[in-house]
Amino acid sequence: MSGRDGKVKAQLQHMRPAGERPEREAALEELALASASPPGSLAPAAGRREARSALSTTGGIGSSRARSKSRSKRLDGKEETPGAEPAPMETPARKLLLQNRGSTETGLQITGTGKILQGKAESNGTAGAREGRGQQGREDGNRASKKRKPVSVDSSKAKTSLEALKVSIRQLKWKEFPIGRRVACDIYWHGVSFHDNENIFSGQVNKFPGMIEMLRKINLSRAVRTMQELFPEEYNFYPRSWILPEDGVFVLQVRVAKDKDASWKPTFIVKPDGGSQGDGIYLIRDPSDIRVVGSTQCKNAVVQEYIQKPLLIDKLKFDIRLYVLVKSLEPLEIYIAKEGLSRFCTEAYQEPSQKNLNHVFMHLTNYSLNVHSDNFVHSDSTNTGSKRTFSSILYRLASKGVDIKKVWSDIISLVIKTVIALVPELKVYYQADIPPGKPGPTCFQILGFDILLMKNLKPILLEVNANPSMRIEHEQEVSPGVFEYVPSPVDEEVKVGVIRDTLRLVDPGQRKLTNHQLHLSGNGSELQEDILEMASPDKAEQDGGVKVENLPSLCLKQVFPKYTKQFNYLRIVERISALFMRFLGVKGTMRLGPTGFRTFIRNCKLSNSNFSMASVDILYIDITRRWNGLGADQRESGMGLQAFVEAFLYLAQRRFKSLPLHQQAEALADLCESQLNGVDEKRLLCSRGVAERRTTFTSCQPEGMQSGLSAPAPNQLQCLDAASKSGDYRPHQSL
Repeated sequence: MSGRDGKVKAQLQHMRPAGERPEREAALEELALASASPPGSLAPAAGRREARSALSTTGGIGSSRARSKSRSKRLDGKEETPGAEPAPMETPARKLLLQNRGSTETGLQITGTGKILQGKAESNGTAGAREGRGQQGREDGNRASKKRKPVSVDSSKAKTSLEALKVSIRQLKWKEFPIGRRVACDIYWHGVSFHDNENIFSGQVNKFPGMIEMLRKINLSRAVRTMQELFPEEYNFYPRSWILPEDGVFVLQVRVAKDKDASWKPTFIVKPDGGSQGDGIYLIRDPSDIRVVGSTQCKNAVVQEYIQKPLLIDKLKFDIRLYVLVKSLEPLEIYIAKEGLSRFCTEAYQEPSQKNLNHVFMHLTNYSLNVHSDNFVHSDSTNTGSKRTFSSILYRLASKGVDIKKVWSDIISLVIKTVIALVPELKVYYQADIPPGKPGPTCFQILGFDILLMKNLKPILLEVNANPSMRIEHEQEVSPGVFEYVPSPVDEEVKVGVIRDTLRLVDPGQRKLTNHQLHLSGNGSELQEDILEMASPDKAEQDGGVKVENLPSLCLKQVFPKYTKQFNYLRIVERISALFMRFLGVKGTMRLGPTGFRTFIRNCKLSNSNFSMASVDILYIDITRRWNGLGADQRESGMGLQAFVEAFLYLAQRRFKSLPLHQQAEALADLCESQLNGVDEKRLLCSRGVAERRTTFTSCQPEGMQSGLSAPAPNQLQCLDAASKSGDYRPHQSL
């Protein structure tokens, strides 16, 4: 044994505690000697491997997971589970080894959470922190022994969804603040809109800016109509619609169609733009029967062709209320609840005729209307009554041989396509309320989709509600003229699960999904598997890695971006919206001025000898004036997104005449994005060149002359001129 080996052995003898097992002493000695041996020696290397093997079998050196698990148990103050060899885990020699090895670790892992402890930044495992490692370990242990701080929810603006929210918060063991608090909360639950509370600068809000405006009946019809022009086959789930008063040809079109087909005897349903809960809705057979309110004709309304052959159950018409969570806009994340509600009419259905047009309990499925019918049935069962679970309807249809997978597949497709139609303008609203650089919360929202199944089981979109009712009780007459709210088992079963699992998905303390989970683009077979799961809501499942002890599996199923491959080609208007926002220029605005529109044309090089800048100005004025005359929001002047989309499609048709409209739009979007990327690259190169030349020129100046102004070189002038022409428009903020 060399002198160096002898010194190491003497040090180990000095540090050996009384009563240490001989085999551990030998293993430690061999490991220390092997480590101290000079490199290149084969025998010490073999000894090192044997020593590590011996320590591993006696608990000295195990896997990193075992070390983390055993250490976290001690930090939590819990007794370790007795095993085959528990004693070696507590020896001083092991503590010494752990202390020496701890200098290479970068953080403290806590069993059961998979997260690094949050809080004040500390330097774990660095050279500067080694001296205070003992004290730091004690502090980390105290911190680990504490439970994760509960998520705080401000419910002061929850309104009608308050009771379901309270139940959900109790189940999650979170902290509710019913009157708010001065310190910021993690989640703010609003009952109406994003602006229920204007003083929010962080956290998450359960409403998107502009969602109420976008889901008004006229704006929804406009958004879907744009997609129907681009993709008529994909968006045939929305009834043929006319917007009053802008569609002045409504009466003429109906008369022409009747002249061509004498057998066509349509019925129309008129829906006021600002109506809700069935208020103001009525049926007509002749376009001239549109009602007059006061002394003026009903102006802001949507007229749709009435679905005359709906699917009936027990001879009653019904619709489906499905709850959809839009978790974010960028990236777009959509979840669909596996369970929903079926709302029934209370009068046996007959096809519309002049005699029964006014029978609202026969034709309108709105709960707020039918609840006042003498035939309305409140039931504690989810399978009977005038309000039932959607799964009970599916089971009943399945018993008759209906292909439930096909029904769910069509519904999922309808939901995704509808949200894709809404997203472009929602992003404009978002940027207007939370401009780039301004602090603000992130958003999510639960939407209520009202869907009607036709007799052939094709789903038809009736409307989308920005604020679906989340009441879990219903009004009941307990004595003549005396009403009180009593629990509704059907509502509680569906709505509490939707709110609770929405909170679980947006939990700020929840471990983030992996990229594979979040951006997985499913194929057709995966879609069919998910449809099977949604058709069987009782099947236990943990979705998205969100798992909470003593809680049921998630009732919300992610459908986007999971199925991006099937639907991403529909997002052409979203690309047009990105171009629109790029040239808005002024923070907080939603209208494009004439200068911004000209800059868009110039930078994308869309003008030529056949389409001069004078023609560009005429196009801008004509389209903007017409849209402003349609009763659009007049708070700002300029071109809105819908008008910009119309102008964009016009330019695409001029430039690519031989292609279908959606391919024309894609080709023009590709051209614009390519041109703008070139502008951005040129601006970046010019800015770098100017900075480098300025630095070089300054460093070469004689002393005392460096503060003087220098004349830019000719190529610098060209760069600056190109940058000024391109306009300094900031890309829109990620949502």
